[in-house]
Amino acid sequence: MIKSAPTDYRFTAPRSLGAVFGRLKNTGPLFWIMPAGLCVLLIFGYSIIDLVQQSFKYQGDWVGFENFNLVLTDPLFQTAIFHNFLLLFTVPILATLSFLCAVLLFETRKGMKFYRSAVFLPYILPIPVVGVVFGQLLQLNGALNSALRAMGFESLALDWLGDPGQALWTMSAIIIWKEVGFGTILILARLISLPLETLEAARIDGAGFFRLHLQVTLPQLRSVILFYIINEAIVMVSWVFNYVYVMTNGQGGPGNATVVSELYIYRSAFQNKAPELAATAALLLLMATLIFIVGFFRIQSKANKGALDE
Repeated sequence: MIKSAPTDYRFTAPRSLGAVFGRLKNTGPLFWIMPAGLCVLLIFGYSIIDLVQQSFKYQGDWVGFENFNLVLTDPLFQTAIFHNFLLLFTVPILATLSFLCAVLLFETRKGMKFYRSAVFLPYILPIPVVGVVFGQLLQLNGALNSALRAMGFESLALDWLGDPGQALWTMSAIIIWKEVGFGTILILARLISLPLETLEAARIDGAGFFRLHLQVTLPQLRSVILFYIINEAIVMVSWVFNYVYVMTNGQGGPGNATVVSELYIYRSAFQNKAPELAATAALLLLMATLIFIVGFFRIQSKANKGALDE
C-alpha cells in the first residue's frame, strides 16, 4: 500500500484579509474627514503663517519684536484689552442666569416649549439686528427713556449709550440678554437627560427646591457649565466686534469708552492703514484665545479624572 504524503492545509489569506479590513475599519473615519481637514489646514494654516510673518515685518522689512512693542505700549490697545477684561465679568452672570433659567424651565410643566423658545429667540437673532434695535431704544430720547419719563421715573432716564460711564455696561447687558439663551438651552438639555430617580429620591428625603438643585442637580451639570463658561469667555475676548461696530458706527464711542481688541484691529488695518500693527494685535488675540481653549481642556481633564476617582 502506497501511503500518501501528509498534507498540511493552512489558509492564512482570510486571516490576513481580516487584519487588513480591520485596519481599514479603524482608519476609515480618517479618510472621510481628510478632505475637510485639508481645506481647514490650507486655509487657516496659511493665514496663520502669513499673520505671524506680517507681525514681524514693516513694509516688507524684518523688524523683530518692534511691532509688539508698539502695540503693547499703545494706550488705545491697553484700553481695548481692559474693556475685554471688564466684559469677562459678565461670564459668571451669564452662567448663573442660564442655570436659573434652565432649572425654572425644567420645573415648568405647562408651556415649557413656549418659554424655551422665548428664551432662545434672542440668541438666533442676527447681531446687527440686535445692535440696531437696541441702538434706537437706548438713545437719550429713545423709546426706553420716553417710557420712563412718562411713568415719572425721570432720574432713571440715562444716556445709556452716550455716557462714557454707562456705554460699556449697557453693551454688556445687551450681550447678556442675547447670549443667555444659548446657555439655558445647553444646560436644560443636560438637565433633562439626568436620571429622574436621583431627583425623586432627593425629594423623598425632604430636599427643597433650592437644596435639590444646588446640592444634587448642580454637581451633575459641572462639565456643561464649565464648557459654557469657557465658550463665553472666548466670546468676550474675541467675539464682540459686531455689537460695538453696529451700536457705535465703528468708532467705539463715546470717545473710546467701548473700544475692544477686535475694533482696535479693524481700525489699525482699515482706518489707520497699519496692517502690520493689526496683524500683531490679531496674533496676540489669537494667543489669548488659545490660552482659554487649552485651559478649558486641562480643567475638563482634571474634572473627568476626579469624577472617575470618586
